Amino acid sequence: MGQLLQQAQRMQEELMSAQQDLADSEVTGSAGGGLVQATMTGGGELVGMRIDPAAVDPEDTETLGDLVVAAVRDAQAEVQRLASQQLGSINANVEGLLGGGTPGGPLIEGSASSADEPGDADSPPGHRA
Repeated sequence: MGQLLQQAQRMQEELMSAQQDLADSEVTGSAGGGLVQATMTGGGELVGMRIDPAAVDPEDTETLGDLVVAAVRDAQAEVQRLASQQLGSINANVEGLLGGGTPGGPLIEGSASSADEPGDADSPPGHRA
C-alpha cells in the first residue's frame, strides 16, 4: 500500500510539473496563409495578435474579423494538441494505477478514456452526457 501511495504522489508531482510547463508554453495559430497570427499561452490566455497590413482592407472589415477568429481558434486547437501531448501520458499512467480512471473524475482532453466517453456531440470537450 505504501508503494502505491508513493507512486501516486510521484505521478501527482509529474502532473503538476507538466501543468506548469504547459502554462509556461506559448503556441501560435494562424489564418489567411499567415496574414493573421494569434499567440496563446498553454493555459489558453490570448497574449498576442499580429495582423499583416496586407490583411487590412478598410472596405472589408468582416473578412479581417473572420481571419482573427480563425487564428484564435487555430491557436486554441494548438493548445489542446499541446495539452494532450504533455498531459496525456500522465493521465494514462494515473488511469493505469487506479485500474481505469476515477469514477466521476475529470478527463484530460485527448486521453484514451475521454475519446471513449459517450456524450452529446454538441457538448463541450470532456463533458459527459
